[in-house]
Amino acid sequence: MLAAMHSGAGKTVMSCALMAALKARGYDVRAFKCGPDYIDPMFHSRVIGVESRNLDLFLQGEAGVCRSLARAGDGEFAVLEAAMGYYDGLGGTDTASAWALSRLTKTPVLLVVKPGGSSLTLAAQICGLRDFRPDSALAGILLNACTERRYQALRASLEAETGLPVLGFLPPTPEARIESRHLGLLTAGEIADLNGRFRVLAAQLERSVELDRLLALASADDPAPVPQPLRAPRCRIALARDEAFCFVYRDSLDALRGAGAELVEFSPLRDAGLPEDADGLYLPGGYPELYARTLSFNRTMRESVRRAVADGLPTVAECGGFLYLQESLEDENGNAFPMCGALPGRGYKTGALCRFGYETLYAAEDSLLFRAGERIPAHEFHHWDSTANGGALLAEKADGSTFACGVVSDSLYAAFPHLHLDGGARLAERFVKACEAWKHLKN
Repeated sequence: MLAAMHSGAGKTVMSCALMAALKARGYDVRAFKCGPDYIDPMFHSRVIGVESRNLDLFLQGEAGVCRSLARAGDGEFAVLEAAMGYYDGLGGTDTASAWALSRLTKTPVLLVVKPGGSSLTLAAQICGLRDFRPDSALAGILLNACTERRYQALRASLEAETGLPVLGFLPPTPEARIESRHLGLLTAGEIADLNGRFRVLAAQLERSVELDRLLALASADDPAPVPQPLRAPRCRIALARDEAFCFVYRDSLDALRGAGAELVEFSPLRDAGLPEDADGLYLPGGYPELYARTLSFNRTMRESVRRAVADGLPTVAECGGFLYLQESLEDENGNAFPMCGALPGRGYKTGALCRFGYETLYAAEDSLLFRAGERIPAHEFHHWDSTANGGALLAEKADGSTFACGVVSDSLYAAFPHLHLDGGARLAERFVKACEAWKHLKN
């Protein structure tokens, strides 16, 4: 696992550079992201050519994390990219933190550190991180954005003071810089010659990191159970997947397939309508606000979606998908464009994060995905809001604050919170069961 003391230390770049270096050596690599982030796994997947997976103890629970590990298959090395600071978890605790994940998976941790203006103080900070928990799992240090001269000046003192090996450094590499926007890094598909950039970084790691020594630290433990075989498809779910709708967990899709769904991908940007014979509709999050004009101009698709939802087609619409179902959506410049009109409400830009972070959803009544009295973990991360957020569910943050959200029915989940369909409640099985019932009713 590559972790850090805080966000912005360069975990994603260092992780992808390491993956690229391992792949260049001929290793079969698997990649994972700690926490709910959708964008970092896109980079992992582009680099290694195998889809990266999220490992999220809050959304999935321990059993769900182990299922994700099992589904990844038998690679030779796994690289886990941590989230935020190493111990940062739910509501100021270490619950669902990268540290908690390292304990569950028995994974040694390499600390990615940007030296900045510190020298001996840096050692003090690392010692504090190492000793904060008796089983910290810290196994080594990698210096990021660090010149060779600075590395040589720091290495001996850091090793002497912390007792951890300093395994190398990555110097500032302007040509490999990745730009950001309001939800984080640009997506992998938006960056020209991404693999070429990481090949440059991989070659640099071969020169400036002791890779053989690093790889020798890897653990051979495998806590994953044997994955369950897929069921034969019993229904078809139309999955929106393009530049506007790209935030979806690989394990949510695998859980749907495992429950008996055939997933048929379509593009709300380019296709004329929903796939024929769809028994369900999944509209995940993404960046619909960046493509509001194109989505709006595709009138036949908007009408196809509006009619399907009105007819009762089982539908899950998260965050960006929720905004797409509403009456209108503002783009980055504040221009409003008509959307599907299946739900009331106007999506608008706020200029700041809204209700960011983990939360627990409480359902008072049964619906498509929820059962009365259940508490389902969820996550929000968006800079757009709506004039009609719904009020069917009660969301509770770790600090105890609550708010109403969501539009739900026997055939619909539409809300800002993102769900993991392979968590403890096994929401995928409920969605597929509803789609099967729709199929039989339709026939």
